[in-house]
Amino acid sequence: MSEMASDEEENIIPFQLQFDKPIPFQIKIAEWNPEKDLLAMVTEDSKILLHRFNWQRLWTISPGKPVTSLCWRPDGKAIAVGLEDGTISLHDVENGKLLRNLKPHAVAVVCLNWEEDGQSNTDESGNFSVYEDRTSRFFPPAPRAPKMPGLVAGDSSFMDDGEDSLAELSNTSFRKFNVLCSGDRDGSICFSIFGIFQIGKINIHELSVPVPNLDEHASCKLFNASIYKVALSKDLCRLVVMCTGELRDCDIKPREEKLNVQDLPGLHCLAMDTSIFWKRKYELHQVAQQASNIEDLTEVIRASLSVMSKQWADAMKTFHDKFHSLSTLIIDNGLESSPQEEFLSLLGGARISPALNQFLVNSLGEVGVKRVLKSVCGTGKEIQQIVLDHLQPAAEIIGFRMGELRGLSRWRARYQGIGLDEILLNEATENTGLLLVQVQRFMMVLSSVVQQFSNFFNWLVRSIKYLMQEPNDQLLSYNSELLVVFLKFLYDQDPVKDLLEPSEAGDDIEIDLKTIGRVKELLQFGGFSECDFLQRTLAKEFQHMESSFKMALQMPFTTISRKISCMKLLPLCPLQLSTTQTPTAIPMSLSFYKNELSDDSPCQSGYTDYISFQVPDETFPEIPNCIGIAKGFKQNSNNEKNGYTSLEAVLLSVPNGHTCVDLSLYKDKELVILLNKTSENSEGSGEACMMVVQTGDLPFISISRSSSLNQWELEDLKDSIVNLEMENEKVRKVPHSVIAPLAVSASRGVACVFAERRRALVYILEEDEDEEISDDK
Repeated sequence: MSEMASDEEENIIPFQLQFDKPIPFQIKIAEWNPEKDLLAMVTEDSKILLHRFNWQRLWTISPGKPVTSLCWRPDGKAIAVGLEDGTISLHDVENGKLLRNLKPHAVAVVCLNWEEDGQSNTDESGNFSVYEDRTSRFFPPAPRAPKMPGLVAGDSSFMDDGEDSLAELSNTSFRKFNVLCSGDRDGSICFSIFGIFQIGKINIHELSVPVPNLDEHASCKLFNASIYKVALSKDLCRLVVMCTGELRDCDIKPREEKLNVQDLPGLHCLAMDTSIFWKRKYELHQVAQQASNIEDLTEVIRASLSVMSKQWADAMKTFHDKFHSLSTLIIDNGLESSPQEEFLSLLGGARISPALNQFLVNSLGEVGVKRVLKSVCGTGKEIQQIVLDHLQPAAEIIGFRMGELRGLSRWRARYQGIGLDEILLNEATENTGLLLVQVQRFMMVLSSVVQQFSNFFNWLVRSIKYLMQEPNDQLLSYNSELLVVFLKFLYDQDPVKDLLEPSEAGDDIEIDLKTIGRVKELLQFGGFSECDFLQRTLAKEFQHMESSFKMALQMPFTTISRKISCMKLLPLCPLQLSTTQTPTAIPMSLSFYKNELSDDSPCQSGYTDYISFQVPDETFPEIPNCIGIAKGFKQNSNNEKNGYTSLEAVLLSVPNGHTCVDLSLYKDKELVILLNKTSENSEGSGEACMMVVQTGDLPFISISRSSSLNQWELEDLKDSIVNLEMENEKVRKVPHSVIAPLAVSASRGVACVFAERRRALVYILEEDEDEEISDDK
C-alpha cells in the first residue's frame, strides 16, 4: 500500500488520500462490494477486474462480450454482470468463476439492482425462521453435469473446481429473500429471485401511467422510453425507475384538456408497485428454491444426454470405419452379397469367401477386433455409469421437487395468488415419472446392445484364430442365436443412437399393438394418463418433461408480472432529443434509506427514496449547471388522493468554474459530488474536486402535485436554488481532471475516483473509520 499523501494543511483536509496509482486501463464501471473491501471494475474493452482496497488485483475475467452493467449480490459473495446481448452472468467473488448464465433480455442490460428483504427472518418467538428444503433428507447431494471426455479445465461451460460455490448459489434455504432487477435498452425490466429464478417482466412502454387529480382511470403511455437506473426498496414493495421518454395517448376527459408535458421528451421518474414480493415472499422463496434447483438438474440431464450421444457416436464411428473396408472388398471381388450375409455364411460353416478371409486375417486381425471391442463395449459401460451417477439421480430428484411444488399448489389460499397451478404441475410430475421409465428402458436397450456387440466380437476372435490355424480353446464362448439376431437387426442399425437423439415428427419408435394394449390396461391403476410415451425416445421424453415444467412455471411468471403496476409518475424536466439518445450522459443516483421515525410497518413508509441527478443545461437555460435532489417520491400519504404527495425536492447550483462529472448518495444525509474545474488550458492535467453535501441541512421544498401534469416538477424550484459554496462544504481537491464513474462505498466510507490520464485515487471519507479499513477479503 502506498504512503498517504502529505500536505502542510493535512489536518484540515476533510478526506484522506489513501493512494494515487496509475492504472493500465480506462474504467467505465466501478462498484464496491457491500460487505468487503473489494472493488469491481469494468475496463473499456470489457474486462472485469477485482481489486482489494490496497489495489492488489485478485482476478481478471473477460466475458467475451461488451459489459454494460454490474452489481453485487447483497451479501457480497457473487457479482452480476449485464452484457450487450441481454445475458446476465453471475460470478463467484472468490475466483471469478462463472456460476450461472441467465438470458432474460434480448438487448443490452443497461442497469442492475440487487436488493434483499430488510426484514429479519424471525418468527414470533424470535427464532431464526428459514424454509427447510426436505430434499436432503431423502437424497444425497445433487449430481453435477458430467465432463466431456478429452476436455481440459476451462473448455466447457460447466464448473470444474467451483462446485461448492455453485451449490451455495442454488441453496437458498438459509438466505434472506432477495430480488435482482435488470433493465434493458428497450425498456424492459426483469425480476429474478435470488438472481437465478426469473419471476416477472414488465415493459415501461406498455405501462399505463396514472395521471393524478383527473379521472381515476386517466392514464398516459411512455413512448421512445430509455431506462437509466432502477432501484428496489429494501422492503421490496416499491421500484423506482429513472427513464426518459414522451408522454402520449393520455386518456383524459375532457379530451380538450392539454397537459404541458405531453408529447415532449423529458426525464421522468416512475414508482412501481412491487408489493407482491413482500406480501408473498415466503411463498415465492419456496417456489424459487424448488424451481431453480429443478432448472439446474435439467441442465445436468441435458449435459448427460449430450455427453452420452457424443461418446456413443464416436464409438460407432470407430466400428463402422473398421468394418467399412469389408463392403469395399466384397465389391472388388465381384460379389453381390452383404457383409451380414458373409458373416452368416461363415457362422453356418460354409466356405469363406476371399473377401471376408482377407478382411478378417489381413485388414482387421485379432488386434483390430480387440481395439473395436474396447471402444464399443468400454463406451457402453461409461454411458451406463453416466446414467447411474448423473442422469438417473437428477431425474429422481426432479421428481421429488416436482412433487413438492405440486403439494404447495394444493394450498390454494397461499399459492393460487402467485399462479401455482395444480393441474399443470400434476402433468409435469407425471412426465418426470415417465422420463424415469424411459431411463430404465434405455438402460435395458444399451445393456442388450453391448452384450450382443461383445458376443459378436468374441466370435470374430475365435474365427480369426481358426482361419490362422491358431489354438482357440482359451477364448470366450459365444451365443449363436444372439449372433444371428445381431447380424440381422443390429449390424447396420443403432437403437442406442435412436434413443439418445430427439425423434422427428413421424420418426417415433414403433411399438406392437399387443404391447400398447397391455399398457392401456394399466392406465386404470393411475400414475400416468397416456401411453404415447412408448413411442418417444429418451431425448424426446426429456424435452417433453422440460416443456411441461416450463409451462407450469409460466403461470407464476405471468401472474407476478401482471401484479406489478405503475403507481406514480414524476415528470422531472424536459430534455433535448440528443440527451435522450445517450442515457449514460446524465449523472444520477438512486437509493433508499430507513426513516428514523419508522415503525417498521411493511410496505408503508419505512424507507425514503432519494433521487439525485444532474439537470441537463438545455432543460432550463436560465439556471444552468444544477443538481436536483428529490426524496419521498414513493411514500404513501393520506393526502395523495387529493393531489398531494410527501415529495420534497431542492435544486443545487454547482460553484462557478466547475462542472458535475458524477455523483453518488452516501448514507442518508450526504451526497458526494465529483466536479471538474473548467479550464481553457487543455494541455495540463487539469484539476477537480470531490465535495460532500449534507442533505439534512438543505432547505427541501414540498412539491404539490395538485397541478397534475401541467408542468415539470423542477419548475417549482427555479426561484429557490441553493448555491453551493466551496468554503461552506467539505471539499477535497483532486490534482487531475476526472471522469465517471465515481465509486462510493457507504458501508466502508471510501470513494474511488478515476482521472482522465488513467489514474485511480482512493479517499477515506470518514476519518474515524480509517483504522477499520482492512486488506482482508
